[in-house]
Amino acid sequence: MDSSEHGSSVTSPGIAIGGTLPPGLTEEEAEEMQVELTKVDDEIQTLRQVLVAKERHAAELKRRLGISPLSEIKQNINKGWHDVQCSNAYLSASATLEDIGRSDAYKRTQETLSQAGQMTSAAFSTMGSAIRNRFGEMRALPYSNSGNSPSFKSFEDKVDNMKYKVMGRSNGEGDHSPTSNNAPF
Repeated sequence: MDSSEHGSSVTSPGIAIGGTLPPGLTEEEAEEMQVELTKVDDEIQTLRQVLVAKERHAAELKRRLGISPLSEIKQNINKGWHDVQCSNAYLSASATLEDIGRSDAYKRTQETLSQAGQMTSAAFSTMGSAIRNRFGEMRALPYSNSGNSPSFKSFEDKVDNMKYKVMGRSNGEGDHSPTSNNAPF
């Protein structure tokens, strides 16, 4: 192929449309490169088609073997987790956490939090017992006198005070606040 057969204006993807070649490249070299590029593009297309056919064949074999996509995912996750556990970063972090777990500061913090939890549990238990005892006192009284017991009056005042603070004065109420001024709410 000489330049007289194709003319001076070669319009291939690798050569400029105006017919100018990149510096240092002859027209023959450009044409050879263009032919090689076309062959490589064709090979790439063929490889893509072969890959698609191979993937279909592999999928068919997996289906016939009873290998489901879910089992493949499980297997990949297990392999990934195994790889993570064998990695230097995981081993280093694991060793660091073990060292922290053995440290005196960690042990003291753990003991303190444990004691705080026990104390909180005991406080709630005591509070629950006190409430249960108060309601027990109110139940022990005859119904005619239950409204007059000190426990019931104290409880009633606290509920009224809370109602007053939450709802405010309604149209049917007077301008006075609840009778108990020492209610916790």
